Amino acid sequence: MVALRIGVDPLERQQRRLFWPFVGPALAFYVTLFLAPIAYAAYTSLYKWDGMGAMQWKGLGNYEILLNDPSFHTSVLNTLKIMVIGGVATFVISFALTMALREMRGRMFARSVMFFPNLVNALVFGIAAGFIFAPDGPVNQLLRLFGVDAAPKWLSVDNLPAMIIGTLVWTSTGYYTTIIMAAVDQIPRYLYEAAELEGANAWQRFRNVTLPLSWDVVTVCAVLWTVSSVKVFEIVMLFGGGSTVSNAPVQTWTTAMYVYLSAFSPSSVPKFGLAAAAAMVSLVMVGLLVVLLRRIMRRERVMM
Repeated sequence: MVALRIGVDPLERQQRRLFWPFVGPALAFYVTLFLAPIAYAAYTSLYKWDGMGAMQWKGLGNYEILLNDPSFHTSVLNTLKIMVIGGVATFVISFALTMALREMRGRMFARSVMFFPNLVNALVFGIAAGFIFAPDGPVNQLLRLFGVDAAPKWLSVDNLPAMIIGTLVWTSTGYYTTIIMAAVDQIPRYLYEAAELEGANAWQRFRNVTLPLSWDVVTVCAVLWTVSSVKVFEIVMLFGGGSTVSNAPVQTWTTAMYVYLSAFSPSSVPKFGLAAAAAMVSLVMVGLLVVLLRRIMRRERVMM
């Protein structure tokens, strides 16, 4: 017993002694601000509640409503479209910009310029897109100059989901390009020189050098995009309903919009239990997708 005590490293004992004093406050904040609200939302989802009166036990009734509600199905489908289509478009453009700017002399300035839109509220870009694609906006006027009289109705209900995805790609590309460029800048230049000496073309250098050595960062970016896709709200509100959220057509709803309108709909009694159930389904969905994404994108670490 004495030998064991003598064999313990004093530094290790000190680290063990300081573990909870340092981790405890952060853990308490995490439990208070994240885990406790999630637990309360799960509890609320089992009740029928308007936010004022007594809570009425409903069990899994709210989840049955979601299962049979076409509006919720549309919301989930739109969220998945944003996640998949928007994500693929964003990362393809981000990698293209990264490779195009990698050798540019002013790439640091270009990176700052591309990141700047991320500091601007998404509503600004929604308003800009609404102005650009209005019936008498710059895009349609430009098309008329080229003889296209029947200009597309960009902001019609059928085109709004595509417009929303396009605006999200527009606003997010700079953010992910900045992160990916930072990872690519860490790749040693001699690896590209060796690949060129071996006769590798631009695509082969990207596939065999750039992508493997930045894969960990790409995985993190993919997780960030997946989580942020579930929280898309402002753009949908602006394109669909302007300043009145309830005017947004169902064809544009996301899960975040569904949760909001279930809890704060001005035309009906608030349904906080249903909103909590929709929020829990969204949480489970994004959790499963993140786990699946991490497994699909898992690769052996490439050492430089």
